[in-house]
Amino acid sequence: MADQHNVVAEHRLSLQERLGSDMVLTEASEMLRYCRDWHGDVTSAAVAVLRPRSTAEVAAAVTACRVLGLSIVPQGGNTGLVLGGIPDAPERQVILSLERLNRIRTIDADDFSAVVEAGCILSELKDAIADKGMFFPLALGAQGSCRIGGNVSTNAGGINVLRYGMTRELVLGLEVVLADGTIFEGLSTLRKDNRGIDLKQLFIGAEGTLGIITAVSIKLTPYPDHVATALLALASLDDAITLYRRARRDCCDLMSAFEFMPPLAFDLAREAMPDLPIPIAGDYPAYVLMEISGSGLIDVNDLMERFLEGVMTDGLVVDGTIASSQAQARSLWLIREGMNEGQAKRGSHMRSDVSVPLSKLASFVSDAEAAISQALPDCISVSYGHVGDGNVHLNVLPPTDLLGEARDQVIYKAKTVLNEVVDLYQGSISAEHGIGRLKRADFESRLPDTRRKLLAAVKHAVDPHLLFNPGCQLNLNGIS
Repeated sequence: MADQHNVVAEHRLSLQERLGSDMVLTEASEMLRYCRDWHGDVTSAAVAVLRPRSTAEVAAAVTACRVLGLSIVPQGGNTGLVLGGIPDAPERQVILSLERLNRIRTIDADDFSAVVEAGCILSELKDAIADKGMFFPLALGAQGSCRIGGNVSTNAGGINVLRYGMTRELVLGLEVVLADGTIFEGLSTLRKDNRGIDLKQLFIGAEGTLGIITAVSIKLTPYPDHVATALLALASLDDAITLYRRARRDCCDLMSAFEFMPPLAFDLAREAMPDLPIPIAGDYPAYVLMEISGSGLIDVNDLMERFLEGVMTDGLVVDGTIASSQAQARSLWLIREGMNEGQAKRGSHMRSDVSVPLSKLASFVSDAEAAISQALPDCISVSYGHVGDGNVHLNVLPPTDLLGEARDQVIYKAKTVLNEVVDLYQGSISAEHGIGRLKRADFESRLPDTRRKLLAAVKHAVDPHLLFNPGCQLNLNGIS
């Protein structure tokens, strides 16, 4: 242990000499917030935390780590939910935080594009773009803390996927520092560029395993001046799917969000926010939070009212309310956000992020909740998510008096039961959160040999010394 401690101390000294003390944190108290996951469930450590201020400094840090034989765990806002940005070999890994690379380089309203550095906080980026009359549609619960480089590295989803797509669809170009310290300069804003393989796609969703994204060129749209938000009550989740199909037909591409929630959502939201107003009764079987938006000559309020008049006349929607102001709309969305906070207040629990074909979403939720109830009758299932893209967050809350290892065992069993149902539906165990370290074993056990070899070949070609984020996504030991 003494020898290992000495080696770590030598590495820290060498990093400070090569990169400067301003870039290198080594004190445990200073590194703690970088070494703890978003929910505080896992705390690790690192040789050091590196905080470069420019792309050139990132390249210098990569070169220094390669020479010293240290691996790099890239980190954005550290809001990930699958341990993708937390070291698992603290004596051999550094964290490279992108938080200081936070400049907006350009916003070009005529080109409907912007070039931003990877450390830009998503909400601040969206606000700066809005000031120019433009809109960046990526919307996440963690947008006040997450950073655009991490959003790209995990191919983040969020509530607007059904209209605008995943982050992958919003990226026009990337700047990336590679394992040899060179820089891939691909910050084009071209919409059409068919010159061979689109190399930027290699790094989107790779969770920092192939290179370090330092800047992104992103696609913008006109700011949606008009937004109509409605909270609707339905007789079943099946009716929610029917409602979604009809909304897609009647509201076309103006529909930007369509979320489903159980009645328990209101209780959970109130546990987190006791004064939160709940505008409709909380005892219907299913709820939908729906939003349509537009700009210019579009009258979204009239569209929403006419749409709801038709579906309520037909009995598809049994109760509902339309927000009459931005404040009321925000209050409706706080129910969705507060539900997550309420679950956290009940202690550690099984959090999931799965997807199934949209047409099978309702039956999947029914089958998965039934399987969990049979295996763990004392637990509570909470299913909610994004109807428009088949993404379900089915969480399982153990009894509040169940503690320690017994609670961990229940959480593990719930995950196992859920994943078995996901497999039956030919779904995905990760719809939008990535694989990280948390889901690696489940990912690898479901990985066909051909796909495994292709992933390994890409990794070895781009990062031959396994410098970037080893242990994340895929264990490459014995695979060449």
